[in-house]
Amino acid sequence: MVVNKEQRVGVFVDVQNMYYSARALYSAKVNFKEILKEAVNGRKLVRAFAYAVRAGEKDEENFHKALDGIGFEVKLKDLQVFYGGNKKADWDVGIAIDAIELAPKLDVVILISGDGDYIPLVEHLKRALGCKVEVMAFGKSCSGKLREATDEFLDMDLNHKKFTFVKR
Repeated sequence: MVVNKEQRVGVFVDVQNMYYSARALYSAKVNFKEILKEAVNGRKLVRAFAYAVRAGEKDEENFHKALDGIGFEVKLKDLQVFYGGNKKADWDVGIAIDAIELAPKLDVVILISGDGDYIPLVEHLKRALGCKVEVMAFGKSCSGKLREATDEFLDMDLNHKKFTFVKR
């Protein structure tokens, strides 16, 4: 991929999507520092957001602080538990709104997720707001339609050891 170092980029990470993909595919944790470095790729970072869930898990606060230390603005949402035990912590709309609001200040929107629900967002950012849209995700767990909708797709499966580390 050829990049223009003058491009202004915004990074939007669906933390849960990355977490569950890395766990399912590689029994590993995500190296968010490497993901941010690869996404920016020497360009001008305007803002980087990590959308995470507050679920009351052990070491959760330390994880959120680590994301902040890497350079992410961490946005948290409480896990919703419904009658019957179903759980939900969906950030799709929040990510879409933030990306649309920030897009006029960006040349490139970088979405870190394989969730096909983002296809309308990708199409809108390209068509209505004139942004280039790049997606980074683990290809094996990424929506094929999302891959097709984006301008550039970086398949993290091709170098998964760079973007993951084994759980301790």
